[in-house]
Amino acid sequence: MDEDFRTPMLAVLSDRRSFEPGWLFERKLDGVRVLAARRQGEVRLRSRSGQPLNRTYPELVDALDAQPFMDFTLDGEVVALHRGRTDFERLQRRMQLTSPVLARNSGITVVYYLFDLLRLDGHDTTALPLRDRKSVLRKAVDFRTPLRFTPHRTGDAERLLAEACGRGWEGLIAKRADARYVHGRSPNWLKLKCGLGQELVIGGFTEPAGSRTGFGALLLGYYQGGRLRYAGKVGTGFDTATLRSLRRRLDELRCEHSPFDDPVRERGAHWVRPELVAETGFTEWTREGRLRHPRFLGLRQDKRATEVVRERAE
Repeated sequence: MDEDFRTPMLAVLSDRRSFEPGWLFERKLDGVRVLAARRQGEVRLRSRSGQPLNRTYPELVDALDAQPFMDFTLDGEVVALHRGRTDFERLQRRMQLTSPVLARNSGITVVYYLFDLLRLDGHDTTALPLRDRKSVLRKAVDFRTPLRFTPHRTGDAERLLAEACGRGWEGLIAKRADARYVHGRSPNWLKLKCGLGQELVIGGFTEPAGSRTGFGALLLGYYQGGRLRYAGKVGTGFDTATLRSLRRRLDELRCEHSPFDDPVRERGAHWVRPELVAETGFTEWTREGRLRHPRFLGLRQDKRATEVVRERAE
């Protein structure tokens, strides 16, 4: 595996609200994780699952290619902005483009928020405390559009989270200031969410009713012990264009048998190979393990379906 693009450090969902001194709080961004590396003058972008992204975000490649250091590995989040706010729906349209020409002329502006530094000028920085890595990152990178430094705050986590939710943010990421960077999920990074939401695998769909087009609802699940468990259906959050384009993709994945380990009692359900991952928001999990009041937020292309498990607060 390319040492520049090993699994990035990942946060654990938490309902913790009280923190001792020594934690930093960053905005939880509504985008996609992107690692960037430059070696011997060549810039490469990769998703968290290792997919190449140079052709999707050519303006980021240009900005990183203009940096003073010839050797670095950076970690951050790419977001799409609309009227000053992040917009995952717009980003999803950009994520599907693999032509640099179409990407540059899409009209969808993206920003790369950098929050960590893994290597600089031939030196591995992952063993440094986070506060030191961020300090070096701020000084090493020329932060001009579309690159931005991810700021952080300290203090009362409950108050900071309330302020974040009041601004319409997804939440905060709490990080231990003295923690080193590790590859994989770590309790030293915690997700503090304003609302519930997570990725789920699409395993089927229902036919539309009435004047609706495309499909009625997506049938969703998550993996547990290698089995795809049914989590319910989502039928809201789609515009007409998404209903039609997603139906075309679903038809390409049609299969004869249900991929779910649990029985799914949906009349006229169609099954698909569990390859697509949907970002969903919802109010809570029911005691039966189903989503309550779910809404579709978009497709994710930065996570493999087999990696999707039910997130539980720790």
